[in-house]
Amino acid sequence: MKGLWDHLLAVVPACAPPVMAARLVKRCACLLREASLVAPAVAPVGRLRFTQVTPRTLTSSATSPSSHFPGSLSGLSEKEQVFTTRPEQQEVDQLIQKATRPEELLELLDGGHCLQENHAALMLIQLSRLLSDKPEYKALLMQDARFQRLLQLVDGQIASVWHGPLVRLLRSLYALALPAACKELQSVEQEVRWRMRRLKYKHLAFLAESSATYMQERGSQELLAELLVHLERRWAEIEDGRMVVAMMAKTGPLSEPLMNRLEDKCLELVEQFGPDELRKVLVTLATQNRRCVPLLRAISYHLVQKPFPLTKGILLDLAYAYGKLGFQQPQVFQRLAADLLPHTPRLTSGEVARCAKSFALLKWLSGPLFEAFVQHVLDRAQTIPVPHLCNVLLAFAHLNFHPEREDQFFSLVHEKLGSALMGLHPALQVDVVWALCVLQQVQEAELQAVLHPDLHTRFLEGGSPKDQSTFQKLLHINASAQLEHPEYTGPHLPASALVPRLSALDRKVTPLQKELQDTLKGLLEGSSRGSFMVPTQYGWVLDAEVLLDSESQFLPPRDFVAPHLAPPSGSQPLPPGAKRLAFLRWEFPNYGSRSRDLLGRFALARRHVQAAGFLVVDVSTVGAQPRRLATPGAPLDTGEREAWKVVFHAAVPGIRSGPCRPGLHAGPGVHGPVQARGRGSVLKYRVTVWSHLYLGWISVFNNL
Repeated sequence: MKGLWDHLLAVVPACAPPVMAARLVKRCACLLREASLVAPAVAPVGRLRFTQVTPRTLTSSATSPSSHFPGSLSGLSEKEQVFTTRPEQQEVDQLIQKATRPEELLELLDGGHCLQENHAALMLIQLSRLLSDKPEYKALLMQDARFQRLLQLVDGQIASVWHGPLVRLLRSLYALALPAACKELQSVEQEVRWRMRRLKYKHLAFLAESSATYMQERGSQELLAELLVHLERRWAEIEDGRMVVAMMAKTGPLSEPLMNRLEDKCLELVEQFGPDELRKVLVTLATQNRRCVPLLRAISYHLVQKPFPLTKGILLDLAYAYGKLGFQQPQVFQRLAADLLPHTPRLTSGEVARCAKSFALLKWLSGPLFEAFVQHVLDRAQTIPVPHLCNVLLAFAHLNFHPEREDQFFSLVHEKLGSALMGLHPALQVDVVWALCVLQQVQEAELQAVLHPDLHTRFLEGGSPKDQSTFQKLLHINASAQLEHPEYTGPHLPASALVPRLSALDRKVTPLQKELQDTLKGLLEGSSRGSFMVPTQYGWVLDAEVLLDSESQFLPPRDFVAPHLAPPSGSQPLPPGAKRLAFLRWEFPNYGSRSRDLLGRFALARRHVQAAGFLVVDVSTVGAQPRRLATPGAPLDTGEREAWKVVFHAAVPGIRSGPCRPGLHAGPGVHGPVQARGRGSVLKYRVTVWSHLYLGWISVFNNL
């Protein structure tokens, strides 16, 4: 380029008119612009090589003023050499690529070959590939004088190494386990930092994907921080879906702003993704516990709308990701369950346990799929590992799933657990017995195993959240032993352990809970006629408790014997014909997805409260159907009629004062519950609480 300017100044006379000088400058600018297009897109830093290739002719116009001068610029451009992105491949390049042993590469240093600036870097890259699965040879390589000479050769020519080999060279030096204080490694890291702005985004992405872990382990925090900053600033340059997916997995956890940018880019490119890319994105989000709702909705849309086939591995990963993130998408769950059903006979026991656990987290019960899981367990009764069987059992308990072949399945469970239960982790022992209590299949020996002082003492004194959760399950197991197994003789939890802890009541008040309390306080005309938020010795908390005499008149519950409290309170015995009413509030998360069936934990709570002698009044946002009268139209006795009057007179004013809501509609039947089409919309209006309270109370008196 300098020669071109010198020639221009030489051919322009000192007295040249301004117009002629302007034309010459314009022509030279055109030549320079065209020459820059021929120059390499990625030029090395430092010395530029001229190659002996056929030059590209840059001709000028016939009428150009420069054609009148001897030695025109067009002739000069024919003699001008151009730059190429890479030198021509030589014999040494082929020898490097074909090398299968480190010795073959090191011998090239003494073989008389003409090694250019990239050859030493390529040799180190190939060395790291050959030794990737042979870590024992890396220490020996460090002691080889030829390897040290190769490092020095790279260090001396580092400014001439091209961008692609440079980033691969840094990754290779990390893989070869060079010490962090190595001068050659530091030189390569510094060169990468200097070139960071000129590197293409694909080079930055490759460096982050392949070397971020090494940078963290070796203390290269400054280089890693600078790399993440450049990736975040230039995120708009991403055009490849594979690149954004790989970066989300590798560098997403390292930088919150970068992960936000990658999620935006993924949302932009999601339409181009295939099933494998969708799987990788979901698993990455689940692994990092990132619940990006717009991205999850977009992925769910494509999973439902696109007819591409889903393999067994993709189906299992999708179920895991949705379960881990707790993202509800019924159409996706239906497809996953339908596509997984044909694969069930070919699944391993571990895959069945993993899949059942994922659907349990989603609260999605697919009857045919879970029956296929039961058949799978029965077919592999002799070979299924006990931990996998425990995970399947816990999934069934969470969803309150009772298989059709219940006797065969639980006979196998008891047979497997008979000798292996005591060998499990103590927390897992409690979980398994708790699951059997939920499914009403627990046996006396299993109750004795977990209620023995040697096991439960460690959880009574534990303060971690996991220990507290296990202790709560022990309370439920102890309640099952007392209330549902009268033949059980012990051991039981000590009386001191049954005292409710403050954490049982330290919970945020929900809108439905507040509305229920306000409604009942207005109905009872004072707090002395009822109790609210009553913790019991069974591990459950009653939302409200009401005591009625034989004439359905309210009695103060604190004055009478209350064996369900810990310690028991009250001194007066209950009058003949008195009834205890327990109000239990069921929120939307207490039910299975798109179901009116309570999940296992809450079904167990309802059973325990009923077994303790309470009449249960269900107050729910879902609006489960009340039980019908055994004989429709049958007359009611005086007590039931009086109770109906009390509830009816209290409910009518509330219904009349409630605002009209288009989203509310009555279910089928005369006494159909008021429901809401939107989640949580029933919580805002007193009309809903009155209606559910009224219908729940009717259901109670129908069963007196």
